[in-house]
Amino acid sequence: MTTNCAGCAEASEKAKELKKIIAKYKDTRGALIPVLHEAQEVYGYLPLEVQREISLGLDIPLAEVYGVVSFYTQFSINPKGKYQINVCMGTACYVKGSNEILDKFKTRLSIDVGDCTDDQKFSLDACRCIGACGLAPVVTINDEVYGKLTADDVDDILDKYEDK
Repeated sequence: MTTNCAGCAEASEKAKELKKIIAKYKDTRGALIPVLHEAQEVYGYLPLEVQREISLGLDIPLAEVYGVVSFYTQFSINPKGKYQINVCMGTACYVKGSNEILDKFKTRLSIDVGDCTDDQKFSLDACRCIGACGLAPVVTINDEVYGKLTADDVDDILDKYEDK
């Protein structure tokens, strides 16, 4: 008996796309980082199964693939939410209370840094300086920038996204 499910079809399509990406770079020197970038665009993150496929496809040890994924901050081994929240923890933001803002997001969303809500709507990260020190403390949600915040602003900001 064959089961037809949307999730299965989507996983199959992603696997096919990953194979195409690997094939495109197979004989290219220094292909690992471009393959990882494109794979993350397809999957949204780089789970171990994807890293294993890249390792096999490019004939690179899995430890090397994982080493690159875990070293560079633009790669993620955890799923990201529809709305990716980044709280700046650079010096200017930190001294103006970004830690309290981060704590409020963690409490309100019931997740920790690096995690994603169960409904895949929000993910939370702390990042280094994003270059908007004049607006400190700063939070970004996808491409939206929120500046001069306090922990009291978190509820209003999240309420905007929960209605979307």
